[in-house]
Amino acid sequence: MNKLHSPNIVTQNTSAVKISAKVVSKPLNIGTGFTAKTFREKDFDQQMDPLAMVDHYVMTTPTFGAHPHAGLSAVSVLFEDSSGKFHNRDSLGNDFDILPGDLYWLKAGSGAVHDEAPRPNARIHGLQVFVNLPAKHKKDAPASKHVSAKDMPIIEENGVRVRIVAGESNHISGPTSPALPMTILDGKIQQDASFQHDLNAKENAWIYAVENDITVKIADQVIILSAGEAIAISNLNSNAPQNIQFSSASIEEAHFALFAAQPVEEEFIQKGPFILSNEKDIQQAEADYAAGLFGSLD
Repeated sequence: MNKLHSPNIVTQNTSAVKISAKVVSKPLNIGTGFTAKTFREKDFDQQMDPLAMVDHYVMTTPTFGAHPHAGLSAVSVLFEDSSGKFHNRDSLGNDFDILPGDLYWLKAGSGAVHDEAPRPNARIHGLQVFVNLPAKHKKDAPASKHVSAKDMPIIEENGVRVRIVAGESNHISGPTSPALPMTILDGKIQQDASFQHDLNAKENAWIYAVENDITVKIADQVIILSAGEAIAISNLNSNAPQNIQFSSASIEEAHFALFAAQPVEEEFIQKGPFILSNEKDIQQAEADYAAGLFGSLD
């Protein structure tokens, strides 16, 4: 459950802002075609909320097959250096290819079946994110949204290139989610350049160094994240936005991702592709899936 605290986590208090300790990703390899660096919400002392899981992955062959989801949103962010097509199918009737740079958001709600697989010779590089849903929305009908890379606003100037995959940054609005409002940024910063983003009051942010070292400055704290490391920031105790500054911490271009949203702040249980309020609901979801109530890909 997300209300459990780890005794190994240390947070820094900067006025109203709480900053988690840096967390190093854990390796996850499945078969010969899927490698990932993975994070779980328990490592961030609730400050990752509403995110429950993030996998930074490379997939080159079909890995998971058709699988169920319930009580969460499964969010796929493809980086622009992916190559080839990512075949997406789900029980909502979607059957199409996701391309490099695209976003696919599946709000599973009461239950959906999903499958994503690289087309032959494709190399898919991106983030797979499980986003918790409030208990009042866990039984919602499934919904989805596909956003093409060409429809995402880009902030590009002075050695900075930041894609607004979803939400808003620097008064520029991008696509909206079909579930909880969320900002997702995919940014690259060259040496001696900088980028700023205001974290809204009552929001959490999760920041990840995708490639090379990045410097994150918030209030009076300066954190250097190496590739594969992440931090979570909580602005819940403030009534004002908090400015976050990003810059490259090396001579190489730094690549980062940011997710920001208001937390759900509810206990939950995650069991594989299900995130529900209690064990009884997990068992019911398993029974519903077995009975075919989540639909099919046919």
